[in-house]
Amino acid sequence: MGHVSANRTKLRARVRRIAGQIAALERAIDADADCAAVLQQAAAARGALGGLVEALILDHLEHHVAAPGLDEDARRRGADELIAILGRYK
Repeated sequence: MGHVSANRTKLRARVRRIAGQIAALERAIDADADCAAVLQQAAAARGALGGLVEALILDHLEHHVAAPGLDEDARRRGADELIAILGRYK
């Protein structure tokens, strides 16, 4: 998946920020932080992860479904991969 490596720096930065949010969430739980604060941190982490997934989905669509020059079989494979992934993403 060469297009992922083309965006590696940005994707890794996003993953690191998400990892930091998850670590902060764990620390908040360990510190018996206020319930609302823990929920807010969890919601922020979920939103950040959702943003990452959205970016990856759009990238997949661009490179494996809608890219000029793809034959019909390649488009179908790209679409089928995305359909399978979206079936697990809820």
